[in-house]
Amino acid sequence: MTVSAILDSVEERSPLDDILDMLRVRGTLMANLRAHAPFGLRVPQAPGAAFHGVTAGGFWVRIPGQAPREIIAGDVMLLPTGGPHVMASDPTGPTRLWDRVAKAQAKNPAGEIILDGPGRSTHVICAAYAYDQEVAHPLLSLLPPVLYLSGQQSPKDNAVHSTLGMLGRELTTRSAGSGIVIDRLIDVLFVHVIRAWAGGPHAPGSSWLRALRDPIIARALSLLHASPAESWTIDMLARDVSLSRATLTRRFTTLVGEPPLSYLTRWRIELAARHLRETSDAVSTIAHRVGYTSEFAFSRAFSRLRGRAPGRYRADVRRRAEEVRERSAAGRDPEAPRDAAREHCHLSDDGQSHQRSRSRAAAIPRAMRIPPTAERYATSCSARLNRNSAG
Repeated sequence: MTVSAILDSVEERSPLDDILDMLRVRGTLMANLRAHAPFGLRVPQAPGAAFHGVTAGGFWVRIPGQAPREIIAGDVMLLPTGGPHVMASDPTGPTRLWDRVAKAQAKNPAGEIILDGPGRSTHVICAAYAYDQEVAHPLLSLLPPVLYLSGQQSPKDNAVHSTLGMLGRELTTRSAGSGIVIDRLIDVLFVHVIRAWAGGPHAPGSSWLRALRDPIIARALSLLHASPAESWTIDMLARDVSLSRATLTRRFTTLVGEPPLSYLTRWRIELAARHLRETSDAVSTIAHRVGYTSEFAFSRAFSRLRGRAPGRYRADVRRRAEEVRERSAAGRDPEAPRDAAREHCHLSDDGQSHQRSRSRAAAIPRAMRIPPTAERYATSCSARLNRNSAG
């Protein structure tokens, strides 16, 4: 294989890459917890996603409106929208607010928060994820309120299990560079969990998640994502994926939930919204960049999908960013999503903030990067990975 072919293979991206990039998912370690029964920990609504991975023992999860569910060693759970939940040694019983419990507990030499008790020991790695709330792509809405992956039903060498094991070892050893490794492994875990769930039997029947499992429609999605400014027609797309126009339209609509060109319009507007948030480029420039020859047509499409004109959207985003800056100047940390999530646990981490710096961002290969949150929250000078999504 030539060097060019190797580079082309490395740079090949799927629609899931693009969506995770657009969401600017960013994780942080919330707790390395070792709890002995009996315990009941009440976790309130978080501003992003919450993750728990069990490496030993087990606990019961109580979700409002759902029956309690037992999570055992090897299992992981992700709450994509950070819904309130209880982690407890029993399916019923009293609970305490997690942040109050965490404040009162010291850490052992291994960096674990210890909850003493006479019963079974459970070890849980907890993480929180912030993401750009401005992104309208339906990834998060397609996911259930809580997503479970069973360790017993998965091979022991699967990506989620392997990554969780590496994270556990890194938390135990705490050698040079551990902060960087922990940050990256937490980010990688999010991708592996989403990918594993999307490839399993629980993905929704009509959505782009299910479409990614169909090689031909996944190829069509990849083409639209790779060249959104192209003057696509159904004929062009059908030719490129070797299907008839009628078959492509029917199959795409069945799997994705909308016809190809309707999906393309939504993706173009998503990219345009990102440019409006993150650049000062003229609306006309952004319109052409995402495939519109007419600023009027672009504004009309943007208003239809976003509920406001491009200029108003940009002004609203900047106004909110300025409000965050003002709160920061008044003493609040501008890293709103990361620290707002951390406030739910009120944890320190032995002086290691796990804040990403530019050197940390540069240290990870491009194909593995998940950028930080977008300008709505990005009033700090934390690392930003500026990838030209419009190609």
